Amino acid sequence: MTTPLRIGFIPLVDAAALITAVDKGFAATEGLDVTLVREVSWSNVRDKLNIGLFDAAHLLAPVAIASSLGLGHVKVPITAPFNLGLNGNAITVSPALHAALMDELDGDRFDPMATSQALARVVAKRRKSGAEPLTFGMTFPFSTHNYQLRFWMAAGGVDPDEDVQLVVLPPPYMADSLANGHVDAFCVGAPWNSIAVDLGIGHILHFVSDILLSAVEKVLAVRQSWSEKHPDVVASLVRAHLRGAEFIEQPENRGEVARILSSPERIGVDASVIQRTLDGRLKISPDGTMRESSRYLLVGREAAARPDPAQAAWLYAQMVRWGQTPYRPEALKAAMAVFRPDLYDAASGRPPGASHAIGAFAGPPFDPVDVPGHLAAFKIGRWKP
Repeated sequence: MTTPLRIGFIPLVDAAALITAVDKGFAATEGLDVTLVREVSWSNVRDKLNIGLFDAAHLLAPVAIASSLGLGHVKVPITAPFNLGLNGNAITVSPALHAALMDELDGDRFDPMATSQALARVVAKRRKSGAEPLTFGMTFPFSTHNYQLRFWMAAGGVDPDEDVQLVVLPPPYMADSLANGHVDAFCVGAPWNSIAVDLGIGHILHFVSDILLSAVEKVLAVRQSWSEKHPDVVASLVRAHLRGAEFIEQPENRGEVARILSSPERIGVDASVIQRTLDGRLKISPDGTMRESSRYLLVGREAAARPDPAQAAWLYAQMVRWGQTPYRPEALKAAMAVFRPDLYDAASGRPPGASHAIGAFAGPPFDPVDVPGHLAAFKIGRWKP
């Protein structure tokens, strides 16, 4: 007897463990008959998960927290028993903005502090000349992309709410928006940064791993009430995803995984672009310049799949820093409770792995025990103690 499930996803490479678990038969081995439903926007995925049209979803980690706290929408507690990926985002800029930043750069172009300070100088010059503010695309207000952009900008003295404009765009529309001049830059997950570079319309300025060493990106999300009614199904989902993640992390399997993900009903871009992402070797400029990073996207290695409540605490701290919610100790506790390493450990039967230190390039080390103290160290933000 099999259990039928509908699971929503956005066409991004960090859905790889989910797609591989289904398309390689790992879910079926666990007795799960999964129908994958491709969506365009995160609000669609969230809403369909919340009202029960989806049993589970590939979901932005901050959305799982915001839904559980009732921020920006109805309150529906979410459980996240599996990380679908650490890192995987990048900041891509138009050729014009790239040239302006390089003209103002004082230091290493891969140093996010140097580029953030260059951005501050570009912003100041534009303001003095009367030019319109720069526009940056990100995927959702409650998204890692929003917080990563803001963290980077603010470190160099740019106020993301005063000095630039941030707009929400679905991931598949990022490259078109850059080509049409609707945005000057964006932060999004793979493969859409690479698509912009391959089209000759963008330069990848930073991998998110330049800004944060380890940042949880997407999670496998289920409604808390559903998880409590179906604990065995949740455990089966975790095991199937773990097999998918481990399959992906074997270099000899990457070509096959890239072909699976490239199909039109999955991500629908060329397999070579996806394989570059999985290998962490990306073309960053239209001239063919390549850059390699072993930390570009972690799917299963370094215990990346195991949820870490400290990562949830950092995301909640960003919501507080940027005025999306006031700080409340009980809300911090609830946010951390969304990430469920206990469910992962029980299903996987493995000893707990190491925690994932945020490792931000600026500011003090993050301490989830003292969120107000951490936020007080930053000059730019909307939070007031």
